Amino acid sequence: MNVSNYNTTIHADSLDESLPVSISAVPVSRSNALSHKITNVLSTSYADLEIRDALRTLDKRGIHNTPETRRRLRLDLQKDVIESNGDIVKDFGEVAEQLKRIGSIIASLNRCCEDMRRNVTLAQQETAPVLEEASVLLSQKHQIETKLRVLEAFNLHFTISEEDLMVLSNTADPVEDNFFVVLAKIEKIHKDCQILLGTENQQLGLELMEQSSKSLNSAFQKLYRWVQREFKTLNLENPQISSAIRRALRVLAKRPALFQSCLDYFAEAREQILSDAFYVALTGSASDGEHESTKPIEFYAHDPLRYIGDMLAWTHSSTVSEREALEVLFISEGSEIAKGIQLGMASEPWSRRDGDVGTTFDGQTALKQLVNRDLAGVARALHQRVEQVVQSHDDPVLAYKIANLIDFYCITFARLLGAESALLDTLSDLEQSALRQFRANMRDQVLSMQTDLTGAPSDLGIPNFLDEALSRLKDLMKTYDSSLAPASSREAEFQPILNEALNPFLESCENLAKGLSEPATSIFVINCLLTTKTTMSAYDFMTEATAEIDDTIDEHVSKLVEYQHAFLLHTSGLHPPLVALAPLSDSDGDILRIIELESFQPQALTDASQVLDDFLPSALMDAMGNLKRLRSSRMAEEITGEAVGRFCEDFEFVEGRLVAVDLLVAKEGDKAEDGYIAPTPLRKLFPRTSEEIRVLLS
Repeated sequence: MNVSNYNTTIHADSLDESLPVSISAVPVSRSNALSHKITNVLSTSYADLEIRDALRTLDKRGIHNTPETRRRLRLDLQKDVIESNGDIVKDFGEVAEQLKRIGSIIASLNRCCEDMRRNVTLAQQETAPVLEEASVLLSQKHQIETKLRVLEAFNLHFTISEEDLMVLSNTADPVEDNFFVVLAKIEKIHKDCQILLGTENQQLGLELMEQSSKSLNSAFQKLYRWVQREFKTLNLENPQISSAIRRALRVLAKRPALFQSCLDYFAEAREQILSDAFYVALTGSASDGEHESTKPIEFYAHDPLRYIGDMLAWTHSSTVSEREALEVLFISEGSEIAKGIQLGMASEPWSRRDGDVGTTFDGQTALKQLVNRDLAGVARALHQRVEQVVQSHDDPVLAYKIANLIDFYCITFARLLGAESALLDTLSDLEQSALRQFRANMRDQVLSMQTDLTGAPSDLGIPNFLDEALSRLKDLMKTYDSSLAPASSREAEFQPILNEALNPFLESCENLAKGLSEPATSIFVINCLLTTKTTMSAYDFMTEATAEIDDTIDEHVSKLVEYQHAFLLHTSGLHPPLVALAPLSDSDGDILRIIELESFQPQALTDASQVLDDFLPSALMDAMGNLKRLRSSRMAEEITGEAVGRFCEDFEFVEGRLVAVDLLVAKEGDKAEDGYIAPTPLRKLFPRTSEEIRVLLS
């Protein structure tokens, strides 16, 4: 109430101050009061919010600005305030009554809650043991349910039914898809047992591992025996391995010992079958008396090259067929087999062979090794028969053709089976045997030739033994030219053959030539070498050998040029003057001494000039006659032409000396006193000029 009166007083004072007529009780003069009021009115700011709110309130009450209204305004406002305060007090009284009723209700509720709290406490005290027991039972139930689920999962994962165990161990049941499913489950159980071994209680893991190991051993033994039975019933004439056997071998690879045993059995069976097939192909009849419709290979035994070629071709065909049949297993399934073998070696380290440590299974290598083992029997029979053929013939050309044929198949089999192959080793031995027989036969031929060696033919042509040797060499070169030897090494590889087949015969020709005199010696050697070169030049791998022959021919050509040159000098009479001039120099003294030489005396020069004139008409024909037994007329002309050129050079030298002598003698005569008799010019005694000589000898 005090607050309300205070507010009312404040508002009244404010309103009183804002009125234009002062209601102050302080006695002042009328003029000062009016002035004061006017000043208050003018100083009032109507922008003040309180003033504006007061004016707005008065406007809402609908009060008119009259003197009466202005006098009663304060009283009316105080009256309104008092009435409002009375209403508020009345309302608060009603609120107080309501609060009293609420308080009684709350007290009643508190009493009820207290009673309920006491009842709940008593109930809790009575039911606590029951609830505790129920909680323990629920916890035990949850644990039992969890253990039951674990047991069910454990049994589902780590146990095998009796029916499945019978599938793995009963050898009477066939190996089907169900077998491999159960086997895979057992393998997983065996692997997962290692996890159980890591727990505190290892007994369960050990027992399960022991049981799974026994089951696995039984399963692999059954699979091994089944594969053995399948191999027995397999059509080994056409060894197409079925998908079931391939799958069994992939699984069996996890036991390397059993897997290798199966391969050994298969290889032994295939070796026997292929050996029998090779015998049938050779003879045309099987061991049971049945006969083949095709001609047997031995039908062509009279032709050794075809006989051996047919045997090698049959072996190659069988090798290709064998490889194609086994490629399905070792190439397409090679990665799976390799994984299985690695797992088997990891689980059974004692099954490793020597040298297997750190190595991985290679399908290509295993395929080649198995094909090699399958063909072992064929290789032994082939070696025996080819060796027999090689040893029974003494023709060196035939031996070399056989060696070259075997070398061709060596290259072919190396691509099929690799460099480390038993069959390839057999063929290499046969090739070396044929080459040894070739060398032995050639040495026998050389020895026989040397025994019958008499002398060079009268026409200085090639002897019969060289003709035969060149015929053999031609066959050998033709055979080698068809080989698969690389171009870079062909010449070096054929050199040993050339040393055996040609060089001894050429050495014999040189020995025969030693019993002859020039020019027969050089003509005979050149004839032999030219024929040899003609035979060899048809093949590009004889380039170096042909070049060596050319060098030898050039040496003998030089000898023939020397001989022809000497023949021309002696026959023409030019040799004595040339010999006499040889020690003299170009000085005037030596040139004047020429007159004193015996060969340059007037009579000697006249005789020499006459001999030269007699020589020139038939000189070229006589010189060519010396080389008439040379087989190459072109070479004879070239040799004679070179000798004639050298002869003309010698003649020019002599002619030049004669002219120089005449010039010096003429100079001496000009200086001499009267009565000096000049000697006859040498050119008059020896009038032929070098131009004439070249024309007559051209």
